[in-house]
Amino acid sequence: MSNKMENRKVVAEGLQMIVSQLSQQADGHVLQSRIFASEGFSKLAEKYAAHAEEERGYVQECADRLIDLGCDVKLEAKEAAPLCKDPVEWVKYDLQVSKDGLEGLSALIEAARQDYKTYDILTKYYEDEEEDMFWGEAQLDLIACIGKENWLVQQL
Repeated sequence: MSNKMENRKVVAEGLQMIVSQLSQQADGHVLQSRIFASEGFSKLAEKYAAHAEEERGYVQECADRLIDLGCDVKLEAKEAAPLCKDPVEWVKYDLQVSKDGLEGLSALIEAARQDYKTYDILTKYYEDEEEDMFWGEAQLDLIACIGKENWLVQQL
């Protein structure tokens, strides 16, 4: 198989993986937003509701790109993902999801380097995910500095 065909296959599989995983992640962020709202953490609720909407936008872009490339888009089953009542535990979990996602996304971006439209979609998504990672790190640093209770007050 030629290198170009191999890259196209890797890109298509990667886009489908993003569609599957990010769909679930967006649903998880909606549910997490509702949990935070029920606990009175309105700032976190708003953040994660907006984050879910943003993720759905990337799902749509990746699905559209798969269709453009002549690939079938699948709705794949995923394993259950955790939800947390404790906002700090959630930030820790979500930070790790970002770190893991960025690692896999880097290789996919390299494979898409010659597919400019896909490359643009993926680099934009990477930048957004990296921003999410930096936010999570900053929140955990802030919690370490001012304490959990003071941080939680800021999330009301």
